[in-house]
Amino acid sequence: MNRRNFLQNSAISAVSLGLAPLIGSSYSSIYGQTSPSNKVKVGLIGCRGQGYANLSEFLKYPGVECVALCDVDDEWLNKRAADVKQLTGKEVPNRYKDWRRMMDNKDVDAVIIGTPDHWHCLLMISAIQAGKDVYVEKPLANSIEECKLMVRAVRKSDRVVTVGQWQRSDPHWNDAAAYLHAGNIGRIRSVKVWAYQDGKPTLPKKPDSDPPAGVDYNMWLGPAPKRPFNIYRFHDTFRFFWDYSGGLMTDWGVHLLDYALEGMEVGLPERVFSGGGKFAYPDDAMETPDTLMVTYVYKDFNITWDHACGINLGLYDKREGLAFYGENGTMILTRDDWEVIPVVVNKVPRMEAPDPFKRREWKGPYNHVGNFLSCMKSRQKTACDIEIGSRVAILSHLGNISCRLQREVRWDDANSCFINDNEANALTKAHYRAPWELPKI
Repeated sequence: MNRRNFLQNSAISAVSLGLAPLIGSSYSSIYGQTSPSNKVKVGLIGCRGQGYANLSEFLKYPGVECVALCDVDDEWLNKRAADVKQLTGKEVPNRYKDWRRMMDNKDVDAVIIGTPDHWHCLLMISAIQAGKDVYVEKPLANSIEECKLMVRAVRKSDRVVTVGQWQRSDPHWNDAAAYLHAGNIGRIRSVKVWAYQDGKPTLPKKPDSDPPAGVDYNMWLGPAPKRPFNIYRFHDTFRFFWDYSGGLMTDWGVHLLDYALEGMEVGLPERVFSGGGKFAYPDDAMETPDTLMVTYVYKDFNITWDHACGINLGLYDKREGLAFYGENGTMILTRDDWEVIPVVVNKVPRMEAPDPFKRREWKGPYNHVGNFLSCMKSRQKTACDIEIGSRVAILSHLGNISCRLQREVRWDDANSCFINDNEANALTKAHYRAPWELPKI
């Protein structure tokens, strides 16, 4: 997208014009099946971390009301109900520990899914089948099979769905992509993407235990395999276990690799090879690699991914970012800004470097919610449509699968499978624990 189109289609335009009229009482409501209030009524499933962060952004918009909260943990369900009351002055009328009751509530117009990844597919498809629009957290799903299924489900429906890759609604990312598309740094032969996270240290092994009081652990597991409760498989650190997520690869990877694909204007590669493992903390509880390098091979360039737990600086002294290496210069793109370093030959730069377009206001999450709300009214695709979220989630899963097999894999995107590789194809599947079943579309 160029900047003009981005502004037209994103929350930025809606915010600059004032979004309140779009979701206030000035038009005939398409929301609130049992109420004439013209409020956008939202329900949140998964209240503790990013789910509540998303809900907080929704509640910054006039005309949005939280009518339902759902969580398997009484502590966080009650805490977030109190937080919403403090924020809005209103009680949340419905609190659930079973998400299916929220789907039956016809007052809920939109569902925010802030659960661990292994729940995303079942919840999103159930929500759209119940006639609700959906804001689903990233990564889209915990398997390639689920990603493909979710895209089919959305395309067969009339529902608006967005994925929580909020950088799609932060202008400087799209400005950077437009600058690359214009050919300003010349032909690009290499893209390096990295996330070095000292906030993800070792997880010293702890014994299994009983779940905390007030936690429905069986519901927390849901379709995932039955395991004894362990504190590390719960809340924030769930993402380091294959049953529920894909580690840093699917956590940070979907944000950053999304703009590697966008900057290069490409889809999924055919060849992928990875190397990594538990190099830093070989004896801790984490299952996913604490150190990983992935190479995605395209016709005339490579994209590489590099992550490390417990280290705080990567390339260019940045914790995370992207570097596009062109024949005329290198673009460095982070959440703070982007800049171009010209290639210098015989003391002569091959290009004039632009001033970096800085965006330090951190309005990406707010804009992303605004875009979703605007699309609820217009019924248009969002800034991070389901296919965008699916594509980069699959890209991240390809890297993890290659690492788990410790060899190269070849992907056939047209047929959604690995080429002549039963072992790799087995790792694309979702295996649901009874009585839960993978949705049928």
